[in-house]
Amino acid sequence: MDLRSTLLVIGGSACSFKLLNTIVRSLPTPEAARQKAWRWRNISTSLAHSSLTGAWAVLCFYLEPQMVGDLISSHSLLSHSLVAVSSGYFIHDFLDLALNQSFKQSWEVLFHHSVVLSCFSLAVTSRCNLGFAVVSLLVEINSVFLHIRQLLLLSGRRNRPGTEFTTPRPSVTYSITSWLNMGTFLVFRVCTLGWMSRWLAGHSGHMPRYVLMMGTTGLSLISIMNMVLFYRLFRADILSNTSRNH
Repeated sequence: MDLRSTLLVIGGSACSFKLLNTIVRSLPTPEAARQKAWRWRNISTSLAHSSLTGAWAVLCFYLEPQMVGDLISSHSLLSHSLVAVSSGYFIHDFLDLALNQSFKQSWEVLFHHSVVLSCFSLAVTSRCNLGFAVVSLLVEINSVFLHIRQLLLLSGRRNRPGTEFTTPRPSVTYSITSWLNMGTFLVFRVCTLGWMSRWLAGHSGHMPRYVLMMGTTGLSLISIMNMVLFYRLFRADILSNTSRNH
């Protein structure tokens, strides 16, 4: 795609996710989530993005396995479109958060989106490092379960019915989602980011210095944020359940 087509795809994607958010507004919201209706819509839209781009990233590598060996210069219409569509989502979500949440509540996510958009904008405009961007979108496979977990919490479906006033016990749905979330976190966040860091270090001599600096900085910041996120999930879903059982 040329630059004009790329910008049209990004803009169309941002508008499409905004439309989806509006459609979710017209759908029934669980009673427990009605006081946080905006949050419900935001996470539902994020779940749609994760489901779409996670599967799309896998498809890119399935149809173009040679991209694994050259994440810098290899690109295709499929991978270019994926990164452009995802960029549109991050623009939509950045604006949605900035307009509906206080900075104190949303600064971590806004910072994350800023880092991602900086890297993605370089990839889609230069058509370099698109493979690297596609690898990073494998993280969205874990985000599917992360968002489902958030929706279960918002809808009050974490605990089994009837245990709220005795000893709360996680529902079967929540327990399965929680374990899938932790498992895919280790595979698609920790392992993927670790592999990206190793690949970047091994090919540092084949890329411009500013690209190397941006990639290294972005990966370092995202890795730190993921470590914090994993600790929060582990404390909430594993340690809290262990303490209840004792």
